[in-house]
Amino acid sequence: MTSTHCVIPVIESPKNYQAYRISPRESNRLGIIFDSTNTNASLTCCVEIFDVSEQTPPNRHQWALEMFFLLKGEGIAICDAKKVPIKARDSLLVPPTGTHLIRNTGNTRLYTLIIMVPNEDFSELVGSGIPVELDAEDMSVLGRLDSFSFV
Repeated sequence: MTSTHCVIPVIESPKNYQAYRISPRESNRLGIIFDSTNTNASLTCCVEIFDVSEQTPPNRHQWALEMFFLLKGEGIAICDAKKVPIKARDSLLVPPTGTHLIRNTGNTRLYTLIIMVPNEDFSELVGSGIPVELDAEDMSVLGRLDSFSFV
């Protein structure tokens, strides 16, 4: 049976991303692209921006898989005490219950695209944070994503 329903895709642009700091202690900024409020699905997709030498706090998820795709920069990923260097165009998949963090070890900002499924209240945590603006450097990196090349 063929469906007669057309699903209209949700389109977001970096100029529309709402960015937050999760808490006053955190310097990382997260720009929400998609979450359960605009997709009707239990997922979160966001961009995380790390200033030089900054990192995520160690964290873990009960059920969620979390995937990071590095857009720009370099760092180190630590999961359950295992360390691996990461750089632009690398992908990292963190399994549920893995205690993990990412640290920017480069001399420029680190930009990661994050997809978490299921959401596990991640977008709600981010959205309850402190609203911040994406600056000109952020927009220059994120604005190039439509022409991003894997070559």
